Amino acid sequence: MRYELTDYEWSVIKPMLPNKSRGVPRVNDRRVLNGIFWVLRSGAPWRDLPENFGPYTTCYNRFVRWRRAGVWAKLMSALAGAHDAAVQMIDTSIVRVHQHGACITRNWRQSMGRSRGGLTSKIHAVVDSNGLPVQLALSPGEAHDVRLAGKLLSRLRSGSMLLADRGYDADWIRELAMKKGAWANIPPKSNRTDPICFSPYLYRARNRVERFFNRIKQCRRVATRYDRLAGNYLAFIQLASIRLWLAARYESAP
Repeated sequence: MRYELTDYEWSVIKPMLPNKSRGVPRVNDRRVLNGIFWVLRSGAPWRDLPENFGPYTTCYNRFVRWRRAGVWAKLMSALAGAHDAAVQMIDTSIVRVHQHGACITRNWRQSMGRSRGGLTSKIHAVVDSNGLPVQLALSPGEAHDVRLAGKLLSRLRSGSMLLADRGYDADWIRELAMKKGAWANIPPKSNRTDPICFSPYLYRARNRVERFFNRIKQCRRVATRYDRLAGNYLAFIQLASIRLWLAARYESAP
């Protein structure tokens, strides 16, 4: 089925999983992962997980355990290491927090905040020229787009081009790109007085970052935030991104 792992995807993910523990035989890891991806795609509560994936508590506990062990973050980082460094694009996307995920009205530690859409979170992403994610982060919905830009642009390389919308037209971002030997192709704000170099033609490629958000939001567990813990929600975003990377790698394989 469309949410289940292919043999290729399993061959990449399997070596990253922690060693199996001794004692009582446990549910097969691949079966558990298929259950996790079913929840990711369907957006259903863990309790509604079909029995063929094993007990829902097993799938949930292993999802959290692997997240705490850094499995999803390490796998995402390893895959993103092969990104096309020529172009990077940064942007954000607002996600509404479902009532089941809203434990309180505002929680900065869990990246929830009030904005025009109610209680929301904001996904920050940097993608390459192929629209594949390089860096991901979360913040409360009302946080400014540039708040996490410094952290997210750590993989910006010499000779590359940074594409971003007017919200990122800040002197410190341009200086950061310059220090890394990159060029920030960002449209100037109307109140900018000093002239800058900007190419509208090259800027047209920036829609790839918007397409990235559209693709990961096909997973309902990403399109709406149901998780109270920011770490769990970010893990679902990473899992959706990992599948994009794996699909791209499979298509480009000889």
